[in-house]
This record gives sequence, C-alpha cells and structure tokens, in this order.
Amino acid sequence: MSSSSMTLPQKQQKILKRQIFHGTFIHCRNLTDLEIRHDTYVFVDEGGVIVRIVRKGRDGDDGVKGDKGKLGWEDVKEDVEELGWDRDGDGDMGTDNDYGIEYLSSLQDGEQRFFFPGFIDTHIHAPQYPNSGLFGSSTLLNWLNTYTFPLESSFTSLPKAHTIYSRVIQRTLSHGTTTAAYYATIHVEATNLLADLCLRFGQRALVGRCCMDSSSGANPDYYRDEDASQSLQRSKECIQHCEKIDPDRDLVTPILTPRFAPSCSRELMTSLGSLAKEKNLPIQTHISENRAEINWVGELFPECANYAAVYDKYGCLTPKTILAHAVHISEEEASLIKERGSGISHCPISNSALTSGMARVRWMLDRGLNVGLGTDVSGGFSASVLSAAREASCVSRCVAAGIGGWVCWGETGGEKEGEKGKE
Repeated sequence: MSSSSMTLPQKQQKILKRQIFHGTFIHCRNLTDLEIRHDTYVFVDEGGVIVRIVRKGRDGDDGVKGDKGKLGWEDVKEDVEELGWDRDGDGDMGTDNDYGIEYLSSLQDGEQRFFFPGFIDTHIHAPQYPNSGLFGSSTLLNWLNTYTFPLESSFTSLPKAHTIYSRVIQRTLSHGTTTAAYYATIHVEATNLLADLCLRFGQRALVGRCCMDSSSGANPDYYRDEDASQSLQRSKECIQHCEKIDPDRDLVTPILTPRFAPSCSRELMTSLGSLAKEKNLPIQTHISENRAEINWVGELFPECANYAAVYDKYGCLTPKTILAHAVHISEEEASLIKERGSGISHCPISNSALTSGMARVRWMLDRGLNVGLGTDVSGGFSASVLSAAREASCVSRCVAAGIGGWVCWGETGGEKEGEKGKE
C-alpha cells in the first residue's frame, strides 16, 4: 500500500478490491519515534492506494459495534459515502459485499494483533534462492565461484528461471516483503521474466540485470558480458522491457546493477553512471564487504583513494545508489557517501554467514547515512527481513561489546580495531 498518488497498472487494478483495515496500527515515523494507533480505520482504493485514515472511538474503547472483528457500518458510513464507495450514491448502507469492499480486522477472535507496514528488502539476489544456506566454510570470493556463478549461469533456461523467480517472489511476499531490490543475472530474457512476475504477483520491485564485463578475474569466462558495449546494450533492453510493462514505474522499476567494482571495467561504470543520470535510474552494487575484496579493489583501481571513490569517480555514487554491506568503510568513505546521498543496505545474516565482518550501523547512523536492511539471499540463509532484523540486533550487541573489528582501505593484514563499547 502507498499513501502517494500512484496507482497500480491496469492489469493489477482489476484484481484488487476496495479495502477497509480496522484495528491497531504500529509504525515508525523515524528512527526514534514509534506510533501506535488504536481503533483506526485505513481505507484503501482498488489501486492499492491509502485514501483515508480515520481514528474512531476513544482511548480504551475498541470502537467495534457488535461482534469482535465485525464491521460496524455506522462507524464508517460517512467515510464510505464521502469516498463515493456506496454503489448507487443514495447512502443506503448494505453489507461490505454490496460495495465490493473487503474488510480486514486485527481484532478478530479476541487476539492481540496489529497491522504494520510491509518490509522493504534493500538487497536480495533472486536467482540464488535455491542456494539459501549453502556456504560451508567459504568466504565471499571463493563462495561466488563455488556456489553462486554456476547457479546464476544456468538461467539461460527460462523454465528454470520461471520456477525459481516465482518461488522467491511468493516466499518473500509470505514473509511480508512488499518491496524488494532484486539482482537478477546477466541474461536479458530471464531478467525481463523476473520483472513480469513481480508485476503479476503484485510485489513492488527494483529489478536489475547484473553487469559484469571485466576480465580482471572477478568474472568466470563462462559467465560474463563480452565487453562494456554489450553489457550496456543488454541493460538497455531490460530497461525498455520494464518501461513497456510498467511505464509509470508504479510497481516495477529498472535498476542499473554493476555487480561490484572488480566485475566492471571503468568504461562500463562510466556508461552506467551516464545512463542513470540520463534516465533518472537507481543503481545498486556492493561495497567493502570483505577484507580480501577491499584489497583487491585497491590493486585494480590505484587511481582512487578508497572503494567508495571508485564508484564516485565513474559516476555510480548518486542519491539513488544502494550500497550493500559497507562492513569496513572508512571515515572518509562515510563522508563521501553522505555527501552524495547514497544509501547503505545492511545485510547482517550474510555478513555473519560468510564471516565478512560486523557492520557498524550505529556508527553509520551517527554520521548521517541512510541505512536499510537486506536479506542478501543467498549469502543470507533467510528470505525474511524480520530474520535480518533479529540478526541485526544481535550483531549490534556484539559490535557494542567490542567483539570483532574492521579493516579499511590499505589494510593488508590483521584487523583494525574500532572504538570499543560503541555500536
């Protein structure tokens, strides 16, 4: 649901009913302000847009007329009429079915339940879903070659892609994820299929074809774009498809996806940065996930002061950029990321599973960075954002206790300890 003026594509509008949600609503206005609204009615039109929020009754009064969980029409009669939801406009209130209205209550059966906003998964690799939980004793770089690239390369098979993408979308929806930033594979047809399925199932999504043209050793020969030109053209084909099926980006938005700096040539990142500016597109990539990765980026891009500066130099650090992990970013990088307005996707489960490190989220927030949660399937073993939130809490406690450390640009051995006792 959205309180904005956007509506769903025509094909989605046909399958939605007008809805009235009634009960207790809990949400966060910001990082420190939790709002609890009892006995509240939220009206949602057939386009999935919140059109009215009304508080009924008094504190301590659930406001329900008659049986628990049954709609008291007298409570909402005036609202239904003002919204034009009474079928013939004569104010003759019937039942919810008379008006095609679906009523959902958190007060049924006397249970203490509540409504809350859908989760936003800011980082998830859709094709890796079958590999969830497979990591063993591996770390990032050998995990990619052992498990990830072989699986992703198989998405030349559209039936396989259809099965896996359908499952991951339905599973994330079942976990309450209403918006997801998806990495696909390098394949145009499979990426377009992912966009189609997100639209079909009604999940708001950013869908990105992975861009991987570098011959630096980051990409296997059997799974990469031939060059920057081909990678850019393939990405444009995916963008065009998304624009065709959802021109207004109501549900599906294309997102440029340079996998991570070692996977991309300078020419490719520059081209993607220019395309993002031209078409007002978001960008997603990885940053400072693993110590070996950081050192490798330093060797590949000696002209740049740090990892974040690589993306900045080639036009990929923008207010619409999502940087996954950021486990080991430095003070200078945090300042640059804040200046550019980019956001961080915190992926605590995969950071722990692949022993990449523990991101200092409080440290980032104190420096004004925007931080969201990502499941990072399949480095993360769960597609649930709630599971990621639980892990984030545990990791935060460990960081506050001074357990572990992080390494910044130029550190070649050991671990560089941060401030003890402060997350």
